[in-house]
Amino acid sequence: MSMTDPIADMLTRIRNGIQSRHDRVELPSSKLKVEVARILKSEGFISNYKVVDQTPQPLLRVYLKYSDSGEPVIHGIERISRPGRRVYRGKEDIPQVLGGLGLAIISTSRGVLSGAEAARTGVGGEVLCQVW
Repeated sequence: MSMTDPIADMLTRIRNGIQSRHDRVELPSSKLKVEVARILKSEGFISNYKVVDQTPQPLLRVYLKYSDSGEPVIHGIERISRPGRRVYRGKEDIPQVLGGLGLAIISTSRGVLSGAEAARTGVGGEVLCQVW
């Protein structure tokens, strides 16, 4: 399978992992995916992540998070900007996901930021995905 959209693949693996109630999912690592995982962790949507150095390609291991009652913390995770249809937002138009309960992840000139951080920093960028 040619990987035209590694971020969509990452989100799909997370979505499938949650549906199957897995503790973790593994995927080929990249700088961008590690940044996305970092934000998911800092915003409390995953419990942890780890880059496992392997040849030929390092693996990104994402530890999924469930509530005490076993409900997944991530209810939905969706790709917004795609290779065929890039979605950019200026700093005034950063999407609020579920009235602020959800999270937009944005690739900006200052690096990959949560929507709230991007708005606070006053930068816009490419809306990679949203999570709720």
